[in-house]
Amino acid sequence: MPENGKHRRSRTSSLTRGIIAVSTGGAALALPLIGATGAFAAPAPSAVVEKAATSTAVSGKGIAAQKSKSATYSVVRGDTLAKIAREHSVSGGWEALYKDNKKAVGSNPDLIHAGLKLTISVKGESKSADKASGRAEKGADRADRSERTTSLTAEGAPAAEAAPAAEKTAYTNDLDGWIKESLAVMAEHGIPGTYEGIHRNIIRESGGNPQAINNWDINAINGVPSKGLLQVIDPTFQAYHVPGTSMDSYDPVANITAACNYAADRYGSIDNVFGAY
Repeated sequence: MPENGKHRRSRTSSLTRGIIAVSTGGAALALPLIGATGAFAAPAPSAVVEKAATSTAVSGKGIAAQKSKSATYSVVRGDTLAKIAREHSVSGGWEALYKDNKKAVGSNPDLIHAGLKLTISVKGESKSADKASGRAEKGADRADRSERTTSLTAEGAPAAEAAPAAEKTAYTNDLDGWIKESLAVMAEHGIPGTYEGIHRNIIRESGGNPQAINNWDINAINGVPSKGLLQVIDPTFQAYHVPGTSMDSYDPVANITAACNYAADRYGSIDNVFGAY
């Protein structure tokens, strides 16, 4: 060793009955008129219905009943067009809702704010159309979950918890583990050296004993005996100590990395050391 100094609702409807007269070849035929008034999913407290209208159409083949309603909905915090369209059974989903309110919403359908007034129109559809709408709503629900996540993030809520840090590599508490851990530290600091080069020098200097100390050479006489696996004197250990390792020169990893740091500075690498250094 060196000398001293090294260093992510259902719709309900109520039916109202009435009578309508239909002319069929000069005879007046009284038919019951069924006017359906669709009920929206229960709106949020801020939703206000301003007007409602029902209409019926009579054709040569019979009576075709249509139901339509228009209402004004006041957006609340956390709403998205997809969510509003789904809860109020809007025909055509959020795209239709956006089309009817494009002037109020603006160019970006994803950006709506609390208090914004939206006009909602609902028209009855056939069962097959309802099924198609149901499938569309499922897709809208997935989109809504994504939009909701974006909304929460914008409001300062975390979109997701931070991923856990990678587990630290476990090394065995023996010569093999000490050398491997030292090599990992050395790689982080750009210190050259190989397993074979380190192992060869440890066996020569200390026989693999991390508590080895030389009490007879010139360094010992000068009060700075060589210590540890690679027999490093205190001044050299302190000068070439590698950050992140122990300040105890008897610590195996600290001793190896400091010695390899010294050897790299003086010889280019611990691999180039084949005798006393």
